Amino acid sequence: MAVSWHFLHDPRVQFILCLPVMAIGIIHFGKSAYHSTRVGAPNMDVLIFLGSFSAFVYSIWGSVVFEGLPEQKNYLFFETAATIITLVLLGNLIEKRAVTRTTTAIEELNKLQPAKVKKVVHNLLTNHTEIQTTELKNIKVGDVIEATTGDSIAVDGTVINGDGEIDESAITGESMPVFKDKDKPVVSGTVVNHGKIHYKATAVGSDTLLAKITQAVKDAQTHKPPIQKFSDKVSLVFVPVVLGLALLTFLLSYFAFGVDATGSLLRSIAVLVISCPCAMGLATPTAVMVGLGRAAQNQILIKGAGTIEELGKVKTVVFDKTGTLTTGRFRIKNFTTYNYADFVAKSVIYSLETVSNHPIAKSIVEDYKDWNWRKMEFMKVEEIKGKGIMAEDATGIVYRLGSRDFVDDNTGEIKHDADIFLSYNKMVVASFDIEDQVRPEAKTVIDFLNSKGIRTLMLSGDNEKKCSFVAERLGLKEFYHSQLPEDKLSKLKELSQQGKLAMVGDGINDAPALTQADIGITLSNATDAARQSANIVLIGNQLDKLVAAYHIGTKTYSTIKQNLLWALAYNVVAIPLAAMGYLSPMLGALSMAFSDVVVIGNSLRLKWRKIG
Repeated sequence: MAVSWHFLHDPRVQFILCLPVMAIGIIHFGKSAYHSTRVGAPNMDVLIFLGSFSAFVYSIWGSVVFEGLPEQKNYLFFETAATIITLVLLGNLIEKRAVTRTTTAIEELNKLQPAKVKKVVHNLLTNHTEIQTTELKNIKVGDVIEATTGDSIAVDGTVINGDGEIDESAITGESMPVFKDKDKPVVSGTVVNHGKIHYKATAVGSDTLLAKITQAVKDAQTHKPPIQKFSDKVSLVFVPVVLGLALLTFLLSYFAFGVDATGSLLRSIAVLVISCPCAMGLATPTAVMVGLGRAAQNQILIKGAGTIEELGKVKTVVFDKTGTLTTGRFRIKNFTTYNYADFVAKSVIYSLETVSNHPIAKSIVEDYKDWNWRKMEFMKVEEIKGKGIMAEDATGIVYRLGSRDFVDDNTGEIKHDADIFLSYNKMVVASFDIEDQVRPEAKTVIDFLNSKGIRTLMLSGDNEKKCSFVAERLGLKEFYHSQLPEDKLSKLKELSQQGKLAMVGDGINDAPALTQADIGITLSNATDAARQSANIVLIGNQLDKLVAAYHIGTKTYSTIKQNLLWALAYNVVAIPLAAMGYLSPMLGALSMAFSDVVVIGNSLRLKWRKIG
């Protein structure tokens, strides 16, 4: 049995079906139109509201005045009013699919602090110290806290007893653990890799460095300026011009050309309907939607519609060093022996490092594992935190591997400096430097960005020597070393005054900078805080995906401009035709739909355009 849809032609049915859509449109667009007009900067919502509302009111008028007459159908534009609102709301939904990231990033930062701490207290009855577990919030300045291997430093403080190696990479960006003993400062959020310390609290609560980083993330998110899209700029001129043309069309038609009131009204409504900025409203979100899909195909996660548009405007790219331009894995360089067989020296080093728990030792073992070194057996092994490792073999020979002072150089012949020395019964027999391996694809990325006229530089918490080495290898002319999170933020604020800025980083210490920049970019193996703060995540831990992301961004940006150019050109041609009475509101709606199809079709071309 066939279903008849004839009832849909009934004006009352059309009115009832259109009414909920219009109610949403009036609430959503009417409020925006009112406020934007009130401040003297009418936006696109003014035309959306007036165009759809005029078509709706005109349809009501036509259904009442021509009730029961054949020509009534020529005055019904309920579907036009509903279509205008539906299309633009759909565009807004696509455009505003932003990802909330600040809350999660801040939660990740707060996880660095332990919920409970081991407070050291003096028992007056026994005259001994005891350890009491207490809530972090109960700690005050001057309290003494114990931290052992694996513990997080709860508050900022100063070591008063014990020693240990502290991993500060999450806060300062320093790639190597830092040895801390008496009178050395410790920072909240860092982790004791090895050792046991008692430290006195010097800053608690909001005064700690970690709390300041957390607040910096909040501030950077709050003060991040909104993206000013092309359509918003155009609307400042386009909206009042169209309103003026609609009014002028009615006045000229009625008073100058003798058109009756109904015809004049039809022409002015046609101007509003045909110039309703659906194509202009869809110009950005449709291109962005396709661009986001293309990015996902290339394993590039882009959060938020505005990010991909902003990619095409970037003037400066700032890189963190450790884990971003480098792999985070250490290896030996500048290996030198002094009257000692190279092979033997490396065998000793390999053997010593296999019994060490130090992160650098693990990297050296990994670097040497394929060389089938003869592993030596030691009778006694002792690892001195922050200094090195000492071992004695069966013949009584004592080997030391560590800093220059630790190996007890008695020769006076070693003139150059190095990171690590090896001694044989207190005689230095070898030395070498440790480098964090530069990503093999990093130079290609830097060269590409420079070829596009984009300024590149490096901000790092590491020392000058290590930063200088990486910068030289990659051809970076600008770098800043020993940068704390607040230093990075200050520098980014300065750079942002010179154009759109992108920041590439991977650590928790980079979270405020990633949020502060116009575009924050990170790798998929980065910390959770970095991934949540970043606008773009390069899946697969491959920095060269940044090149593909740039191409997608620039092509999306050019597509947006093409779409807007078409939308404007269409209005330049269509509005005069409507004003002269050659296009009815119905033909205007059809023309508007055609304009939308052109914009969407042009955006879809992004799916097949070559990247690179």
